[in-house]
Amino acid sequence: MEDDELNRLVDKLNLAQKVELLTGATTWRTAAQPAAGLREMVMSDGPAGVRGEAWDERRTSALLPAATALAAMWDEDLAQRLGALLAQEARSKGVHVVLGPTLNLHRSPLGGRHFECFSEDPELTGRTGAALIRGIQSGGVAATAKHYVANDSETDRLTVDVRVPERALHEVYLAPFEAAVEAGVWAVMSGYNAVGGATMTESPLLADPLKERWGFDGAVVSDWAAVRSTVPSALAAQDLAMPGPESAWGEALLRAVRAGEVPEPVIDDKVRRLLRLAARVGALGDPEPARPARHRPRQTRALLRRAVAASAVLLTNHDVLPWTVGAVQTVAVIGAHAARPRLQGGGSAGVFPRHTVTPLDGIRAALRGTAEVIHTPGPGLVEQPWPLDADRCDDPRTGEPGLRLRVLDRAGHELYAEHRLSGRLLEPALVPGAHTVELSAVLRPAVGGEWTFGVGGFGHLELVVDGRQLVAGEYPRTTDDPAVVHVGPPCRHGRIVLRAGRPVEVVARRTLEPDTGRATLLTAAPPPPDPAAALARAVDVARAADVAVVVVGTTEGSESEGHDRLTLALPGDQDALVAAVAATQPRTVAVVNSGGPVELPWRDEVGALLLTWFPGQEAGAGLADVLFGRAEPGGRLPTTWADRLADAPVTRTRPEDGVLAYGEGPHIGHRAWLRAGREPAYWFGHGLGYTTWSHDEIEAPPQAGPDGFTVRVTVRNTGARTGREVVQVYLSRPDSAFERPVRWLAGYAAVTAHPGTSTDVRVHVPARALRHWSPDAHDWRTEPGTYRVHAGRSAGDLTLTTEIEVMLCQEAGE
Repeated sequence: MEDDELNRLVDKLNLAQKVELLTGATTWRTAAQPAAGLREMVMSDGPAGVRGEAWDERRTSALLPAATALAAMWDEDLAQRLGALLAQEARSKGVHVVLGPTLNLHRSPLGGRHFECFSEDPELTGRTGAALIRGIQSGGVAATAKHYVANDSETDRLTVDVRVPERALHEVYLAPFEAAVEAGVWAVMSGYNAVGGATMTESPLLADPLKERWGFDGAVVSDWAAVRSTVPSALAAQDLAMPGPESAWGEALLRAVRAGEVPEPVIDDKVRRLLRLAARVGALGDPEPARPARHRPRQTRALLRRAVAASAVLLTNHDVLPWTVGAVQTVAVIGAHAARPRLQGGGSAGVFPRHTVTPLDGIRAALRGTAEVIHTPGPGLVEQPWPLDADRCDDPRTGEPGLRLRVLDRAGHELYAEHRLSGRLLEPALVPGAHTVELSAVLRPAVGGEWTFGVGGFGHLELVVDGRQLVAGEYPRTTDDPAVVHVGPPCRHGRIVLRAGRPVEVVARRTLEPDTGRATLLTAAPPPPDPAAALARAVDVARAADVAVVVVGTTEGSESEGHDRLTLALPGDQDALVAAVAATQPRTVAVVNSGGPVELPWRDEVGALLLTWFPGQEAGAGLADVLFGRAEPGGRLPTTWADRLADAPVTRTRPEDGVLAYGEGPHIGHRAWLRAGREPAYWFGHGLGYTTWSHDEIEAPPQAGPDGFTVRVTVRNTGARTGREVVQVYLSRPDSAFERPVRWLAGYAAVTAHPGTSTDVRVHVPARALRHWSPDAHDWRTEPGTYRVHAGRSAGDLTLTTEIEVMLCQEAGE
């Protein structure tokens, strides 16, 4: 829509109507304004799936692999297709704006929200994020680049003040957002954190570079409740305060404009941007004819299954993989994650998947009728009890699988009741007079012993199991973090001895006091098996099998929004489990189910080592395709993995006196490892397939042009299978007049080749890869001289080198 037409619509609104548009009407909706032909816009968390407005396990969503997995694909075409799937999901749920992708970086391996961020590298993050954005917006749904900017860890995330040097800010942390704007993103989300003393909703960075230098013409939406001032945030380039209707804007902003503290043209610009966003997503003017949602479950499952294999990273393989169906008669599948994998990370981006294919399910389906599959979980994990669900309990009123939700008045009378499928209740149906929410279920313990039960939330909590009160007391709200208050509140636990097979009723109650959030949890966990006996059982099963798969990973408590990790060690006795199985069965494949790096002390002892990240709903189907060679593991590491946490050059996530200093400057990820001269366990970009490659030749032009240059790399498939190779190009400038990374990623391209064939791969290196930010000029500069061009398979395996001359050229802004 042209600016003149938008201006005419703005002129139709009075000041009160304009200001009303700038705060959300509800938690997920913007305000409508019929005078301008504006309807409500609906927002939903993303990007692993589109939940819609309701946290309801009965309203399921397609669950994609996590962001680390998408970046591990190094495949923009596939990322764009997955973005188009998100758009399809959004339209089917009436959603106009998807709150993703997350473009923050893996600065420290301890970052608790790694799974939601793509990579450690600004180039890979920018290209992957741009592809996902193009896919989402191809369906007429807005993508939202978040969290602008330097919101790279979770500790004290609402208040932390990040101090990042100017060069690093522009060259590293802002770069993926600039790529998003170049891709045409329609919305940007400002984070909770501050940068250089200014909280992001008040930051000058919203104006420059976002809107002025880059020309972003969309809307800046706040993270939920991140607008905490009236005049400072309004004078910044913040456009929309979410959620609503309560916020620091509203009537306070109206008074500020009338008092002359905020000029009305500032308000007009914000309104104009919201109208432009509405026009793009079809919420402005005459409504388009309703298009029926096109559900194609078979195609969706096939795409998500392909993404699992494409993102799986084969770290090591001692001629163990792939297996051949018919060549194995007995397969041992070991580990609790094999039957109950982590499909997504914890926090606000979570969805309820339509179905799940576990690793155990996938392997059994692949071998049905041809081989025996034996599963044993091994020693129990040290984790919080998980919510009760329809697989483990029944509704005490109807006997159906699931739970009973009741809303009670102050006297305990039932006001509302319904059948539910999960003990994770995030948005109960509230009615006038509601005082207490109650979840109840009948549990038939599969094993006897001491069970652990929990009730989660804030306010007065009560938990009764088999007539015995396990929890009772007042638990006041202790944080303002919405991910904790409304999604993952702490649980209070109690224990009770139960007899196997004897049904017991479990009842959890929480009073609905003001400011205590929406979430209520009812959890249960059986007694853990004897560790020694469980380990011995796993070893026996592995010894008797032809091959073994051990699936290990993190737990919901160790990778989640709201907190950073304290360790990279796998929880519980999982390291001992892998080591014991590998010592018994040389054909052991270890599968790691985590969103970010973990320590792998047994990595040299297993026959093969495969990363599957948080792989989404088709986890087991895609894994089976890789194990049995139906698909090649296509992934390459999007982040460098340390052998031990102590080796990692950058780890700090905890602020001191409210300040988190990025003292490493631009040296994060593989750049930090190269600067420190240390060898990680696995370099950024590393990943094996089912064939082998040689990199034979490199050629670059003698001089770089104004648009960059193209490198030609000749590679040869030296193995026996068709495969895919990702050719990576890095730059270095040894004689630079100022500090630079030892090497930095400048471009990449993938190629597929048949056995014994050579092919030329052309990798474009954009001009931005040659430039640096000048703090003196507050602008970009390109240093003339000789640059080295390196090509190879990872940041630590670059076998080809050539040189190119960069001439002095006029820069924008000079």
